[in-house]
Amino acid sequence: MKLAPGCYKCLRRLVRQAAELATDDVSLKQRAIREAMKILDDEFSSSQTSLGIAAKIHKIVREVTQNHDPYRTMKEREMTLARELYPELSLRAKRSNLPEDELRGHLQLAAAANALDFFKDPGSIRDDIKEPVSFVIDDSERLEAKLRDASRVLYLADNAGELYFDLPLVKWMRRFAQVIYVVKPSPVQNDLALEDVKRSGLEAELGEVISTGVASPGIVFPLASAKFKREFESADFVFAKGMGHYEALSEFPPEGRFFYCLKAKCRPVADSLAVPIDSYVAMLQ
Repeated sequence: MKLAPGCYKCLRRLVRQAAELATDDVSLKQRAIREAMKILDDEFSSSQTSLGIAAKIHKIVREVTQNHDPYRTMKEREMTLARELYPELSLRAKRSNLPEDELRGHLQLAAAANALDFFKDPGSIRDDIKEPVSFVIDDSERLEAKLRDASRVLYLADNAGELYFDLPLVKWMRRFAQVIYVVKPSPVQNDLALEDVKRSGLEAELGEVISTGVASPGIVFPLASAKFKREFESADFVFAKGMGHYEALSEFPPEGRFFYCLKAKCRPVADSLAVPIDSYVAMLQ
């Protein structure tokens, strides 16, 4: 998905947020903002993706401030919140779905945590996650059919706090196929990174965990590791959480191999999916 005009405002906001979180040193903060804004202004065009520019913004902010994880405190807060809310929402999902609708319940649970948003305050995030999930696009039945024919599945993780809500779906998928849980190699935004998985204590339960090899929102494929590219090419099926992965994978031809589970939190993504903003989507493409 290429940049839309409205993406500029969001990326400009990202520049300031990343710099504010990275340092209290006013001069370093100003320098980081200045250099990141130069990247944004030089590269913003309809031929680019927001993911590629965002990755460069985060890289320069980390380099200028010498802070390798500006979003650490935010991630820890979100993971604590998700861990607290998971038991309540998991019980609600079980009560609201019949046994034969087990997959739909797991999908709803996984999607609920995609309400995590680093541009929102914790109170709003808590309210959003607790809202019932209804998919505007619902291809859950097609997902089960695809899984029954798959032997190797890549599960692309998104925000750090979502791992608690992903786990039941990952375990359910393992009834049909080998599932490889994919995270970032190192910190970027509030995305789930390898060190976050280790800190969570859930690494063994998640099974095989690999990284994309590139610290970028979504996936910037030219920069991804050779190992990830091999896994991506050989996987029978790719389950992708969040808008960043939709933005990356929507650049590929639709071939029935990608399944998106997300909340459309911005206008360009919502318009691309032809759904109202803040809609939940479970879509095969």
